[in-house]
Amino acid sequence: MSVATVALADVFHARNRLAPYLIPTPLEAAPELGSNTWLKLENTNKTHSFKIRGALNALLALDDAARERGIIAASSGNHAQGIACAAHLLGVNARIVMSKHAAKRKIAGVKRWGGEVILHGEGYTEAEAEALRLRDCDGLTFVSPYNDPQVIAGQGTIGLEICESLPKIARVIVPVGGGGLISGIALAIKSLCPSVEVIGVNPLRAPTMYNAFYAEHLPDPEESIADALPGAIEAESITLALTRQYVDRIVLVEERAIKQAMRWLLAEQGWLVEGGGAVGVAALQWGLIADSSAPTCVIISGGNVDAEVVKRVL
Repeated sequence: MSVATVALADVFHARNRLAPYLIPTPLEAAPELGSNTWLKLENTNKTHSFKIRGALNALLALDDAARERGIIAASSGNHAQGIACAAHLLGVNARIVMSKHAAKRKIAGVKRWGGEVILHGEGYTEAEAEALRLRDCDGLTFVSPYNDPQVIAGQGTIGLEICESLPKIARVIVPVGGGGLISGIALAIKSLCPSVEVIGVNPLRAPTMYNAFYAEHLPDPEESIADALPGAIEAESITLALTRQYVDRIVLVEERAIKQAMRWLLAEQGWLVEGGGAVGVAALQWGLIADSSAPTCVIISGGNVDAEVVKRVL
């Protein structure tokens, strides 16, 4: 697939598809992070994550035959809930492979929406391999959490909302895993407002996209408090090319910074945010992204975190 497989028109089409099901998520001022800094609260979305956007758009774009075969997906949790919710809304059967260490809250969310959970492997990479095996064995329709043009277009609707709500936006800070979120947002924002800086944030313990972006070889143990972000990226993933084309830079944050950001978001902003959703705040708080009075939007990508993890972080 080439970069041309996703265009701004696809993002607008996705917004039209999603409008009957989802409403725009709110922006909230965060003056302690900067005088003109805003949080884009995707944790308030349906399933408490941005992932419902791409999952639902992908399923809505499928033809009847693909839906009838049934859906198979792999996920650390948020895409799993997005697929399960989308399948429920459209009356489609969905099976989701999740790692044995997936958050209990995320597993429960999949089941709540009627999805079938298959626990397999020690991390996302092994779960994805099993999902692809089941796709081939059972003739199912696989929906990637990132390497899918319709998923990327769905996530890109966040970029449209930011540009419309903050017309003078100068910087957007985005969590990065497989790149579906940042490539969609960056495509939309750079197409509408080319001068806006798009900055990705990877956990230091899950630097897969950072390594690809900068041709580095940092260790990638796939273990982080930001459990939604680790995992291998397919070698031919369209998110790699989109990220290189539209993203300005990527920074790395340590585990202690992510935990501090989670505590701050709860204590000061009143939001329970998972590690992957807090990495952008962590990057600002630890000076990895310079202080600026320029209008800045930080994507808070999700709020699905187990109570045990919250206790440990606090």
